[in-house]
Amino acid sequence: MPSALPISIDATLALLQGRGYVADRSLATVLFLALRMKRPLLLEGEAGTGKTEIAKVLSAALGRKLIRLQCYEGLDLASAVYEWNYAGQMMAIRLAEAGGASGDRERLEGDIFSEKYLIKRPLLQALEPQEGGAPILLIDELDRTDEAFEAFLLEVLADSQVTIPELGTIRAAEPPIVILTSNRTREIHDALKRRCLYHWVGYPDAARELAILKARAPHAPAKLAKQVVSFVQAIRKEELFKAPGVAETLDWATALVELDAVALDPALVSDTLGALLKYQDDIQAMQGSKVKELLDQAKAESGR
Repeated sequence: MPSALPISIDATLALLQGRGYVADRSLATVLFLALRMKRPLLLEGEAGTGKTEIAKVLSAALGRKLIRLQCYEGLDLASAVYEWNYAGQMMAIRLAEAGGASGDRERLEGDIFSEKYLIKRPLLQALEPQEGGAPILLIDELDRTDEAFEAFLLEVLADSQVTIPELGTIRAAEPPIVILTSNRTREIHDALKRRCLYHWVGYPDAARELAILKARAPHAPAKLAKQVVSFVQAIRKEELFKAPGVAETLDWATALVELDAVALDPALVSDTLGALLKYQDDIQAMQGSKVKELLDQAKAESGR
């Protein structure tokens, strides 16, 4: 069943919390404003900090369809917006020729460039009416695309419409709820940022990360959960190629639960670092005395 949009910041916090997403008040505020003002929301931050999850949780909480456009280098309109069913069009032309109707060129052209032969990709799908209200459009990892694609998005974000030369302009009756994410591997252009509300999703502090861990990995023993969070908080302060995100914290805690761990020790940490760190140089840097040093620090901060 579709749910109404939240009517306050506190209601937005509760909406997210109800689906296991522990947000801080600043994120709930900008999300509430994006929903009320019907503006796209651009979320930037390190990978694994929960940016994509916001769109998923919002879709589930509101009962709206989630339409996801996963961005990548070389993404073009055929993959993001629409393309024509060329095989179907050619078949229609051959059948018209076989039936002696090839002379009616204008009618044939109007038929093969109709919605019947239009293949709708995520951006165009998001402009269509959906059961339960406007969908959630997730444009994920926008920084992986190029500036030309960003420029195309301006029409979609500003006016909730796309222009197809053969059909004209297609405009949404109700604008989709748009969430864009970026890992900031490159800067997003100012023209696009101006059309969005903006929020930086950083690593959570220890208290919020512990709350996230309890919500998403409730089977982790309390002592283990505190030590995991304290260790992750400590390791993020080290010089690493890629610090672990919240997603890695949850993966590691889950792996430890699978091993029936109730507390951390140096050997256990060393054996399971591959669930937390994803680069060999980082794992190598944490081996030996470094693990024991960070673990002692984590146990002291977590009250052992």
